[in-house]
Amino acid sequence: MPPTRAIHRARSARIVVSLLAVAAAIPAAAQAMPTEFGSWSTAVRVEEATGADPAFNGPSLDGCPFISRDGNTFYMASNRTGGLGGLDIWASTRENEGDPWGAPVNLGAPVNSASNDFCPTIDRNGHRFFFVSNRPGGCGGADIYATRLRNKTGFEQPENVGCGVNSAADEASPMPIPEPGEGPSLYFSSVRPGGYSADAPGATIGDSDLYVSRSHGGTFGQAMLVPGVNTAVEDGQPNIRRDGLELFFYSNRPGTLGSNDIYSASRESTSEPWSTPVNLGPEVNSAMGAETRPSLSWDGTTLYFGSTRPGGDGNADHYVTTR
Repeated sequence: MPPTRAIHRARSARIVVSLLAVAAAIPAAAQAMPTEFGSWSTAVRVEEATGADPAFNGPSLDGCPFISRDGNTFYMASNRTGGLGGLDIWASTRENEGDPWGAPVNLGAPVNSASNDFCPTIDRNGHRFFFVSNRPGGCGGADIYATRLRNKTGFEQPENVGCGVNSAADEASPMPIPEPGEGPSLYFSSVRPGGYSADAPGATIGDSDLYVSRSHGGTFGQAMLVPGVNTAVEDGQPNIRRDGLELFFYSNRPGTLGSNDIYSASRESTSEPWSTPVNLGPEVNSAMGAETRPSLSWDGTTLYFGSTRPGGDGNADHYVTTR
């Protein structure tokens, strides 16, 4: 085996062991949900907030963050060197909240492939893992896949979640959540035609919209538009607070500070409609860059996201804000 491949496999094995430890510790990591939240702080690069290995944000494209339930594993997508091809999914870990983040490690096959693999999402149980890939054999474009992190054996072979959820266009940012009264739900975004706004006859793609699919008997059903939050422009990459009462996503609707901004909507219960989305404002969003894929911590107080604003290391970097 070539030395570089052996090193890569050793690093991937270490990160899998770390992830399994996180999954085993989940029952002891249940923070209480605050009843009230304050205003968002001024967003800073992750390194400025807690420190991080110099490789955390690199000169390449880094984005699509997702934070684990215990707050000590940071998943991301990156096209940095050392991957399997295109965008790959990487993970950075730390021992305790507030510690510096370690150097990101490639998750390796079968999660990553020679195609683009991105938008990582770990379920609240610490085992089911969703992501997006344009690998061959899907429904077309970039599809949502799911796998499981098994004890001792690492990740199972990923499976496409099906063409009721996926389309011939691109999907992004899968977000699984149990919704009382609805059952297991999968929120995501898609640029499929036939969304919120009318598309030209014969169009194969449209603007990005937010969708949700409900699980029946373990299989996610036909995707439906999320009511009350979509517009005729770009609305994408949803993230839901763990109680299902707050929704975060990016949009370039009128009223942004510049390009894509992060918006949020809320509701009193999971049976209520979403409120009119509001822009998170200049403390979070920037006038000179695009903000993408918000990722909320388990306790609802910390929001990670990607941004192309000036001052970072590369094409896009990870930022964080708290409330």
